[in-house]
Amino acid sequence: MGEATPEALIARKRSLGGLRRAAAECRGCSLWRDATQVVFGEGPDTARLMLVGEVPGDLEDRQGHPFVGPAGGLLRRALSESGIEPAEIYMTNAVKHFKWKARGKRRIHQTPSKLEVEACRPWLEAELGRVEPEGVGLLGATAAKALLGPSFKVSKQRGELLEVDFAAYAVASFHPSAILRGPEEDRRTAFADLVSDLELLRVGRDG
Repeated sequence: MGEATPEALIARKRSLGGLRRAAAECRGCSLWRDATQVVFGEGPDTARLMLVGEVPGDLEDRQGHPFVGPAGGLLRRALSESGIEPAEIYMTNAVKHFKWKARGKRRIHQTPSKLEVEACRPWLEAELGRVEPEGVGLLGATAAKALLGPSFKVSKQRGELLEVDFAAYAVASFHPSAILRGPEEDRRTAFADLVSDLELLRVGRDG
């Protein structure tokens, strides 16, 4: 793969805009072959908070922006209720290309493999290095394990203020898409938990 590896592409780019353009050339894993385009992170390079999701969904892949599908709509509602302005945060995913399988005419989201997450990790680390957020919200198991290791369990450790080496603190929570997929009777509770976790992310160590 040579010059199309994340490390080689990142080494030549200093700004988020440069990283975004370079990511379109990445061939660090095979997911680019079936994706419409790379979906890089978006937001101010001075953002105090960063949100990390799992992988782009169908609409994100088609439009080229993170969190624009149904899960993104739910996330923005949770951000509003938690007092966080979406325009003041940086949003990204642990993996930058949509992973899917066909089911009839539909493209069904698939969870990225450990190798795919590891292949994309340099891009996530580069985003963290450029933005230097104070707090990082990890949405879902893939995002949490990408930065905290395979033993981390969101179900047991969500809602905690975590000491990490990539920011002043981090908070793990449910991914909005998991809330949408859950039983209807559980969605209200899970959404309230997400809002509570985002409130903790907002106040951080000052809370």
